[in-house]
Order: sequence, then C-alpha cells, then structure tokens
Amino acid sequence: MLPMLAAPLAPARTAITRTAYWGRLLPLLAALACVTRIPSFVRPLWNPDEGYLAVEARLLAQGGQLYDTVVDRKPPLLPWLYEAAFALCGSGSLTPLRILAVLAQLLTAVLLASLARRHWGDKAGRTAGVLYLLVSVGLNPEDAQAAGFEVFMLPWTAAAVWCADRGRWGAAGTAVAAAFLTKQTGGAVLLPVLWLLHRRGAVRAGLPRLAAGCAAPVLGAALLTDPGGFVFWTVTGSAAYATVSGSVTHVLGRALANTALVAAASAGLLAPVARALRDARARAAEPWPWLWLWLASSAVAVTLGCHFFGHYYLQLLPPLALLATAALHTRPGQRRLAAVLTSCCACALFVGWGLVAPRPELAHAERLAAALAHRTAPGDRVLVWGMHPETYWLAGRTPATRYLTAGLLTNYSGGRDGSRVGEAYAVPGAWSVFRRELAAHAPALIADDSRGKPYAPARLPTLRRLLASDYTEVARVDGAVLYARATARPGAES
Repeated sequence: MLPMLAAPLAPARTAITRTAYWGRLLPLLAALACVTRIPSFVRPLWNPDEGYLAVEARLLAQGGQLYDTVVDRKPPLLPWLYEAAFALCGSGSLTPLRILAVLAQLLTAVLLASLARRHWGDKAGRTAGVLYLLVSVGLNPEDAQAAGFEVFMLPWTAAAVWCADRGRWGAAGTAVAAAFLTKQTGGAVLLPVLWLLHRRGAVRAGLPRLAAGCAAPVLGAALLTDPGGFVFWTVTGSAAYATVSGSVTHVLGRALANTALVAAASAGLLAPVARALRDARARAAEPWPWLWLWLASSAVAVTLGCHFFGHYYLQLLPPLALLATAALHTRPGQRRLAAVLTSCCACALFVGWGLVAPRPELAHAERLAAALAHRTAPGDRVLVWGMHPETYWLAGRTPATRYLTAGLLTNYSGGRDGSRVGEAYAVPGAWSVFRRELAAHAPALIADDSRGKPYAPARLPTLRRLLASDYTEVARVDGAVLYARATARPGAES
C-alpha cells in the first residue's frame, strides 16, 4: 500500500515547496521595492506628467469627459487610476499613487522572477526579481521616481510575456491591451508574444484567443470614452508630436545622457548580456530569441518619435534584467554575486540622488501657484500658458481650457526648436476650440509662463491679440507674467 500512497503526496510536496519559495522571496522583493522608491515620497510631485494626470483626474471627477472636455495624447487607464485614487483618498496628495507605483514595481519583479524560475531555476528567479528592482531606479529621479505611465505599464508587459510563456493566449492578449491602454508603446510587447505563439505551434488555436484578448479591452475603452476622440488622441492625432523635427543636437544630447544613465545603473547586467550576445553570434544561433525580441521591440518603442525622455527607457529594464539573469545562470564562469553587488552600489547612488536632487521647476511652479491662488477665488478659471500643468493642481484652480499645456496648441515639446512651433503646428482644430472656450468662460487670470521659450505669446497672433485687448499685466513671478482681465479689479501685488 505504501507505494500507492506515495503518488498523491507529490503534488502536496510541490505546493509546499512553491509556497516556501515565494514565502521567502516575496518579503525580500517587497522590502527592496519599498527601499528603492523611498525618494518618490519626498516631493509633492516629480514631473509634469504627474501634474497633467492630477489635473485630468480632478476634471474627470468634476464631470469632464475624456477625449472631449479633458484631452491628452495618452490612453485612458492611468487617468482613470488617478481619478479612482483621488476619489478614495482625496486629490490633495499623490501619496496613494506613490504606494500604487511601489506595488506596480513589485508585481513586475514577481512576474520576472516567476519567468526566470520557470526557465532557469530557483536561484535565477531570485536573481531576476532582485536585479530588476535594483536597476529600476537608474535614471534621473524625475523619470524613475514619478508615478508615471511607464511604471504602471511594465507590470502589464511582464504579464503578457508570462501568460504567453504558459500558453494562456487570451490572458496574454488582455495584458497586451492593458499595456497599450496605459501607454501606446506598451503594445510593443505583442512581438515577443507572437513569437512565443509561433514557437509553440499554437497559431491556429491561440491566435483567435490572443486577438480577442487584445481587441476587447481596447474596444471597451473606446466605447467608455468617445470612440472618435479615443482614436484621434491616442493614435492619429499624435503624428506631429512623433516626428524627428526639432533641435537634433538637443535631442541627441538627451538620448546620450539617458543612455549613459541606464548603462551606469545596469553596469552589473551589461557584461553578461554582452557575452550572451557574443556567444549567440559565434554559434549563429540565439539562445533566447523571445528575450532578444522583447528587448529589441522595447528599444524601438524608446526611440519612437525621437524624444528620448528618460522615463521612456524604463521599458528596456524588464527584458534586460531577464537576459542578464539567463546569462548568469546558464553560462559557466558568470559571477552572479558580482552582478548583484555592482547593481546594489549603482542603486544606492541613484536612490541617494533622488533624496537630495533639487527641483527648481517644482519650486517655480509652487510660487506661481501661490500667486494664482492669492489673486483668484476658488471658483475662478485661470490659464497657465506653459508646460507645467501641475500649477493648476498646486493652485487648486480650474483650467479655462481643455488644453493643459502650450504643447498641444503649438507642437512644442522637449527638443523642439522654433522651426515647427506655432499655431500652424497645433493639434488639428485646437485653436478654434481654444477660442470658443476662452469666449465661453474667460479666465480671471492668465499666467504667461513661457519665459523665452518658442511658444511665447509674442509669436502667437491669437494669444497676443487676446492679451492686448482684454488683459493687463499685474505682476511677475520668477519670470512668469500675470495678466488680469481689464474689466476686473486686480488684487494686491504679490
């Protein structure tokens, strides 16, 4: 009878082993995720993306309609998440989003650890999760510590590969769609998913499920918003933004700087990855094609549009961590401990940078917001003409227009010079809508925060005429010029 009893006990032992493994690893990864993101809690916000999302969430809570009265070039999942967090915890702080960002990074690390463990064993799982979290902060703190689009996109990209690796094609498609609905470039993970589908020989049975999983969430998001506006703002309306025009020197400098930062943070990973690539070429065969394809598709996503903002580079880190893990655990002579220690040292430097990094633009936005709040009533609408939408959130004032930055009305963005900045390069139809909105509810105060940039009102006939005819200068704050309506009685000087 004893041999007959042995077989049923095997699954229980497997379950116990699995529970023990994750019981030891999860606390380690959770602690590491918290430690690496401590700097995110020391600033009220880190970059204009957070400010934009905070203002969007407030407008949505007030009854705004996404892609109609509230617009952005991004998909809807993160604005909805901000709105939900504000509804539960209030809109005065981004701390709830910071906590959710920690959880998003932890989930990404867990999924990578599970992938690595499945392919290369228990030690590889631990290595992958730890390495990912160590390199996840390896950028300028305003890019790495913000609760931005990429941080919340990465768990979905990792989940898509995780599901595809197990042949769960419908779930993989849903994860791909969720990554796309967080940020468009998240859809690049579809390429390694399709490769895994092909390698498993499951195209006939799996492709319909994958397609359905991809299509259903995207169609649902379009129907929950405005279908025409959804397509325009997330796909077709961004053509001018995603062009290579602008200051080539400035863009190239940013690309090199952010590449250098990622390379420094990933110093412990690059050597094993380089050896793996060299060995693959020497044998004329790639040992992990799905990993290389994941990294390559992520690199294409980073370069798309030729802006090279630092937070774009976060998309590279999950496949890079897995590739390094694979190399360390399948190649004799690789030094796992050295890679982890090097990554720990780099991580400590970037966390320290995040704790002490000055934020002069945040200080400027806070002073400007204080001036706006002082000169207007809570119910007044204001217009901040600049690239820092967080000023609205900090001031607690409602924007006079759906266009929260001058970029949507002038095509100005990081790296542009003055050659393709102006009314003629705006989002199609934006200026007619802008004029109607200002006529319907004229702002009590306009803050020209261009400070010599190519989108200054002097270069924009519509805004220049509006200021000249209906407004008068009342104050200056750190180079920003405040204008009150000529028919209104301005308050005391700030």
